[in-house]
Amino acid sequence: MGGPSAEREISLRTGTAVLDALKKRDYSAIGIDWTGNESVSKLLRDAKIDVVWLALHGTLGEDGCIQGLLECDRIPYTGSGVLASALGMDKIASKRIFDHFGIPTPEWRVWSNDFTPKFPCVVKPSREGSSVGVTIVTDPKDWPTALAAAQKCHGEVMVEKYIKGRDLSVAVLDDAVLGTVEIKPAVEFYDYEAKYQRKDTQYLVPAPIEPQADQKAREITLAAHRVLGCSGATRSDLVYDGTDVWMLEVNTLPGMTATSLIPKIAKHAGMSYEDLVEQILLSARLHA
Repeated sequence: MGGPSAEREISLRTGTAVLDALKKRDYSAIGIDWTGNESVSKLLRDAKIDVVWLALHGTLGEDGCIQGLLECDRIPYTGSGVLASALGMDKIASKRIFDHFGIPTPEWRVWSNDFTPKFPCVVKPSREGSSVGVTIVTDPKDWPTALAAAQKCHGEVMVEKYIKGRDLSVAVLDDAVLGTVEIKPAVEFYDYEAKYQRKDTQYLVPAPIEPQADQKAREITLAAHRVLGCSGATRSDLVYDGTDVWMLEVNTLPGMTATSLIPKIAKHAGMSYEDLVEQILLSARLHA
């Protein structure tokens, strides 16, 4: 847990909760806070680790880097493999795959100097999570600030058509849909603050949408999970505009904090937090 990414704080919260759950189930578990300065291989070797429960969010932890190192060290780990992790973390790469396989996703393009955006739009860094560097731009005067914020982050800048609607998330566990949730932030945008700092965001499980929309959300989420080659637990973010459901992105290493979405969905499905953590642990493996 931890890591050097912009999501370090959330990773530590995820890791602490997971560690507590594993100890409650009598596993011999230790928490390793990697700051980014130490050798991960040495930390694991010194601790005599048999299996890694990955709670590293963001750069180096969610993008295939740590997964590749664990493959080389032959230590089984939770979640998706190298390629699926890299594709899921890179919004541009995953968008190209969604388009190829006909998974409905908002129109998008990679930003370049000769590009004139149409408003409203969403500006995103292509390789960040937890809405870091993401801005909804409705007024052209806000464009330079939004672009600068995205450029400070990892990856190319992606500009996406803004679709106003209801925010949904769908969880997949071991290649089966676990459930849905609707997120109702008190502010317009479900940003980092609304996710982790505010107390007025509402989470409705299951998502109170029409049966056909719920089924569509489940179908395209499972399709996205599979075409990216994901494993273990994933959580996909979608938007429902009242007519269509649109895939935004797949999170291959979703949060497991007290306010995270997968635990809320799992609870409604009859799984305790400890059950969920243990099931994810039991799916740990090598992929290469």
